[in-house]
Amino acid sequence: MKVEFAPLNIPLTRRLQTAAVSQWVFSFLLLAQCCVGIFFMLVLARFWLLISLYVLWLYLDWETPQTGGRRWEWVRSWTVWKHFKEYFPIKLIKTQDLDTQHNYLLGFHPHGVLVAGAFGNFCTNYTGFKELFPGLTPHLHILPFWFRCPFFREYAMSVGLVSSSKKSVTHVLSRPQGGNAAVVVVGGAEESLDAHPGNLTLHILNRKGFIKVALKRGAHLVPVFSFGENELFLQVPNPKGSVLRNIQDKLQKMLGFAVPLFHARGIFQYSFGLMPYRMPIHTVVGKPIPVKQTSNPTQEEIDELHQIYLESLQELFEENKAKYGIPEHKSLIFT
Repeated sequence: MKVEFAPLNIPLTRRLQTAAVSQWVFSFLLLAQCCVGIFFMLVLARFWLLISLYVLWLYLDWETPQTGGRRWEWVRSWTVWKHFKEYFPIKLIKTQDLDTQHNYLLGFHPHGVLVAGAFGNFCTNYTGFKELFPGLTPHLHILPFWFRCPFFREYAMSVGLVSSSKKSVTHVLSRPQGGNAAVVVVGGAEESLDAHPGNLTLHILNRKGFIKVALKRGAHLVPVFSFGENELFLQVPNPKGSVLRNIQDKLQKMLGFAVPLFHARGIFQYSFGLMPYRMPIHTVVGKPIPVKQTSNPTQEEIDELHQIYLESLQELFEENKAKYGIPEHKSLIFT
């Protein structure tokens, strides 16, 4: 394979963008493991006072990821996120105002490999969420597993990440005066295994838990589609029924998260590596679906609202696909 190296005269701005994304990829793939390693190194080095204080802190702070988290606006405003956003670039598009007297559950689609669009739009202050939706506070929900990692959990919460547990989503949507937005990547880890360029498969037909929570809390539903999310990486072919896919499905059930075998470009060359391609991401926030609070929703009510959500998501996609390079004949596939 011929390696295509990056030219030496690349502008500094692009090098900064590459550096910003490389640290994000590292944080996503390896930072949690490094933090766990540091914790055990401190144990082996017998820093008992430091370890004891941190374990006490964990005990006292254990529920915070499920009770709204602990965001730090100065971390969300780090200049590194500006370069991160500009690498692709990422753009947030509003279709309608969201009344801050309500709480909202935003369903994000598709998952992609590393959910770059969700992170860039809802965990940083550089794509204009605060300006487009003033008075609304986004909370991006991720697997509870990540908040069990010492040190890493603090970093994750600082950018606005919270647990995806039912308790956590319910807490965010229970703000009496409204103004909260729970962002849920509906397809989950399983959907990342279908994140191939051009693929429009969404794992949603059997995912109705978010609908039930929205009904119980009276939170308005908002479909969000991120065009370009699946174009950032290539994956080793893993069609349903293949040996690789069967192994990945089993690992996903055992570990709770998927293990996609992906690749794209490198830091100093364009031929291979784990850096995403420079492909634009356009995240379109759809129109809110009014939801009447129902303390004990029936299965019929859940199914009815789920169908309305699917139709609204399909409509959002069809109205915008031509703007972002999706061929007219292609449509979403719900599984």
